Amino acid sequence: MLRLIPFVGLAALLSVQTAQADAIGQMGRYSAHRDDTLMDISRRFDLGFVEVRAANPKVAVWLPGEGTEVLLPSWHLLPDAPRKGIVINLSEMRLYYFPEGEAPVETFPIGIGRDGRLTPKGSTRVVSKMSDPTWYPPASIRKEKPDLPAAVPPGPDNPLGQHALYLGWASYLIHGTNRPDGVGRRISSGCIRMYPEDIARLFAQVTPNTPVTVVDQPVKLGWIDDELYIEVHPSQEQADQLELKGTFDLEIPSQIVRDVIDVAGEASQRVDWRALETAAIERRGYPLRITR
Repeated sequence: MLRLIPFVGLAALLSVQTAQADAIGQMGRYSAHRDDTLMDISRRFDLGFVEVRAANPKVAVWLPGEGTEVLLPSWHLLPDAPRKGIVINLSEMRLYYFPEGEAPVETFPIGIGRDGRLTPKGSTRVVSKMSDPTWYPPASIRKEKPDLPAAVPPGPDNPLGQHALYLGWASYLIHGTNRPDGVGRRISSGCIRMYPEDIARLFAQVTPNTPVTVVDQPVKLGWIDDELYIEVHPSQEQADQLELKGTFDLEIPSQIVRDVIDVAGEASQRVDWRALETAAIERRGYPLRITR
């Protein structure tokens, strides 16, 4: 049974970079208590709901049951992106922060834009940050919800929470939330949501002009102790299916064999193609070794 850990400071515990630069964190297991839900467990261990659901497809969402073992997918391969500033991978709904100097990379679960209001990809920067921000609903949202005021002051009704990082992309922010159950899900209007305790930690470290890179990589590859690992996440459509019914339609990511061969290089002869196929189909969202 894994010891329970308070919300504050959990990211620092789990986000320990391994000796190999391609991975961060560690896997864990937790024995559920009688009244636990998967959402409770996700936040307790600084994970997103969909990533916990994908890693535990046979565990009931609302009442896993006393003693049920829940796999904690807190081990991650780093995205294929510049390891500088903030890197967001939409497919895994996770943010990576690469501090300057020798400090280790940190990672946090995030909520992102839903279908029709997707979070954009590309490069931008943090232009400013604000504690206790006022929310000014954009015209598109006020059109959907005409009862919204022109401005929502700080407080429990403010969807930005207590901290906000304003980006070079107009109307897109990295912020806290008054609805933490939306973290690790695709339900925002395009902004990046974080647990209140996570945005507080990130907010304290990030300065204006910090670069922000947003990618969409459902498949990640990395080397650990001379072995090749793969991490495959559900696609956007599969993540939506996972939330609704706990399963998703099977689909092997395109180009996955070519990507593995490119990364493996001379080690391609050691690739376990059956293990690769299993990882590609199941999309459990945590690293699996695919070399022998």
